[in-house]
Amino acid sequence: MSPTSSTTSAFPAASGHVTFLGAGPGDPGLLTLRAVEALAAADVLIAEPEVLDVVRSHARTGVDTPQLTVADEASTAAGVPVIRDAANLVMEAARSGRRVVRAITGDPGLDGSAAEEMLACASAGIPFEVVPGVATAVGVPAYAGVPLRDKAGADVRFLDARTASPRCWTEAGASDGILVVSATLETVSAAAAELVTAGRKPDTPLTVTVAGTTTRQRTWTATLGTIAQVFKQGKVLPSPEGHQPVIAVVGEHSAAARRDELAWFESKPLFGWRVLVPRTKEQAASLSEQLRSYGAVPHEVPTIAVEPPRTPQQMERAVKGLVTGRYEWIAFTSVNAVKAVREKFEEYGLDARAFAGIKVAAVGEQTAAALVEFGVKPDLVPSGEQSAAGLLEDWPPYDPVFDPIDRVFLPRADIATETLVAGLIELGWEVDDVTAYRTVRASPPPADTREAIKGGGFDAVLFTSSSTVRNLVGIAGKPHNVTVIACIGPATAKTAEEHGLRVDVLSPEPSVSKLAEALAEYGAARREAAKSAGEAVFRPSERRPGARRRRTT
Repeated sequence: MSPTSSTTSAFPAASGHVTFLGAGPGDPGLLTLRAVEALAAADVLIAEPEVLDVVRSHARTGVDTPQLTVADEASTAAGVPVIRDAANLVMEAARSGRRVVRAITGDPGLDGSAAEEMLACASAGIPFEVVPGVATAVGVPAYAGVPLRDKAGADVRFLDARTASPRCWTEAGASDGILVVSATLETVSAAAAELVTAGRKPDTPLTVTVAGTTTRQRTWTATLGTIAQVFKQGKVLPSPEGHQPVIAVVGEHSAAARRDELAWFESKPLFGWRVLVPRTKEQAASLSEQLRSYGAVPHEVPTIAVEPPRTPQQMERAVKGLVTGRYEWIAFTSVNAVKAVREKFEEYGLDARAFAGIKVAAVGEQTAAALVEFGVKPDLVPSGEQSAAGLLEDWPPYDPVFDPIDRVFLPRADIATETLVAGLIELGWEVDDVTAYRTVRASPPPADTREAIKGGGFDAVLFTSSSTVRNLVGIAGKPHNVTVIACIGPATAKTAEEHGLRVDVLSPEPSVSKLAEALAEYGAARREAAKSAGEAVFRPSERRPGARRRRTT
């Protein structure tokens, strides 16, 4: 018998099973590998509202997600949502024989409510396990650039200001070690005053971090005696949505001077920037991931929609010819071309084995990845520029001695340029240039996105072609003049300028990766210029009239 997989439990499914899972402080990247495995196997996902989005993307399609916070007519009128009994929800789902994941903010071992739910499961005879997570009180200071210990090994204490007893305050005030305080933005000043009253010196350094480990993170440095004034001068206002949890670190070791050197997260070049990417989620996957690595918050808005060709006969003949040996090569220049051929294959009951004996070329990492997902490894990917010109640089000329067939199948969009066709013909190849799909202007994005585009709610927009400029302006309006405009090349920049846009960033190469890199360099230079001038660092959207500004240091 094979050993039990790590993604399954030793308990029979009929008995049900509960996994208490630490979802960390907010950054989805802090989920552990074991947490991702448990989420993928869950039948029911019961998560705190703060981490639902963090964990839901790793759960399987169709997972049941009952909400802990609900609003009925009476609670809505009173402005207070109803908090459902999580323990009963968990046990009810487990008793039905299902695998339940109970996701907790931070680490379940440091959550008193989670401990009560575990005891309830134990009393009811429901098997459970615990998957630890990154504790909020530890993870947030790390992201804020505030180490909790130095070589001297100072004492570190943890205090929850929301539930602390008078005795806890007295002990915290008498200690001279590092104190990590969990509070809210509304109560942290009162907590600082409480510590001074309990014996801490008013000039004790203090850092306060809100929305820690997320791209909304903000950190303020002050002392116990000045934090209230710092908030007042910076016009730091509580969120209208409710209490905002914060982590405050108190003690000599958390001095502001050291944070300037260690604040690695908030000093990313595009930290907190909302960047509009006029592409679908599938097309924008690697670009959005790259933007996130720079601290940005990408927002994908498709500007084109893909539809089948008006006359499918040409595509049908080409696919049949591919199966019967008509072609030596097939060249894919986009993910949409791969998708179109794959759909036609599935329509005929074919799979990747139909590519046997045919050489396959692909332009771009995403196109190559789509082929690999289909089960086809490309024989040729441009070694340099990922474009039709780059592909032609590496494409071999037709040789009647080594190439038994002289024909290339080129499935592409109806608006594609003739560059590749002309280049292949010049190399001696015959080309079946086939319209595999049509591109049409996409439907307008939601009203709030259109308003953010026109009203300056986005910090930057990346234009990857002239058509994305025309289509975005057509479906959503012209971006606000505070928005940084980044273009992939001179032709795209010219189209942007023709639409009255000021081009701030031009990619040095026609590559989406280089475009994102150029935007990051622009953001870094902007940040350094502000610091050199002794000014606070603001995102472009915070410069527009009426924008709410908050100091970050």
